[in-house]
Amino acid sequence: MRWMAPCAGAAVLVAGCASSSKTTAPTTTPVTAAAAPTTTTAGSVARGSGPVNVLYAGSLVNLMEKQIAPPFGQATGFSFNGFSGGSTGLASEIKGKVRQGDVFISAAPSVNDTLEGSANGNWVSWYATFADSPLVLGYNPDSKFANDLKTKPWYQVLAEPGILVGRTDPATDPKGKLTVTALQAAAQQYSEPALTGEAASTSNVFPEETLVGRLQAGQLDAGFFYSSEATAASLPAVPVTVPGQSLKATYTVTVLSGAPSEAGAEAFVAYLLGPRGRAVLQKDGFNLVTPPKVTGSGVPSALSSLLAG
Repeated sequence: MRWMAPCAGAAVLVAGCASSSKTTAPTTTPVTAAAAPTTTTAGSVARGSGPVNVLYAGSLVNLMEKQIAPPFGQATGFSFNGFSGGSTGLASEIKGKVRQGDVFISAAPSVNDTLEGSANGNWVSWYATFADSPLVLGYNPDSKFANDLKTKPWYQVLAEPGILVGRTDPATDPKGKLTVTALQAAAQQYSEPALTGEAASTSNVFPEETLVGRLQAGQLDAGFFYSSEATAASLPAVPVTVPGQSLKATYTVTVLSGAPSEAGAEAFVAYLLGPRGRAVLQKDGFNLVTPPKVTGSGVPSALSSLLAG
């Protein structure tokens, strides 16, 4: 199997990276605290003003920027400032005080562990698990391999000569780690030893925020995504399954300790996990955790009724 090398030409880079979402200024920029929210009734979201910095998993770019941010601003008066990236990488930036945020959304519960406790800066004391989404192999419908992906097992198609497949970095992104697990497990389960070498390759690794754009631009034949990403981007996809493996994203959200815009952060979490946010999640194919499962302690009082239990 031959994998796609990173973009080289300027024109390719422009086309392939167009989907990258980084709408937050560098965190060294002072952030004006959000105004205190007004009182809300049951089922509503607090109103206020000011920016809310949301650091979120790169697999949620389409959801956050196009489906959640605009109506959240209209409903609450707060302004959404989003910054996307691999969950593991974002946690490292938070811990290292490279990037400041109010809300952190991860694609793996274990990432929160790296921000808990005094040794890790006490950035996270609680988080709510609210949805999951299985790993899939999305593909370009115009690819010459599209028909094979419809009719053959995914691991057999990946072994075909000339196919160009992208994935994310396992060192910074839980999806990249899941992909490597899937490739290694499939190599053993289905006697496809070539997949082991491909799991160790770095020539097929791209930033999470650019994968959809690269695939849609025809730079890749296929790529590893979560089903919710594929649904939101209208990408055809096939399930990536290996017996004995749980290959899915598990999404969590928390308000970071010392959030500059705590009121706005609480309003954002209330919107995301409230009726309007959950309706969008369900439409995009997320499997909802009902009610959201809280781990840890210290949930803000404004969210206690929403996250009861």
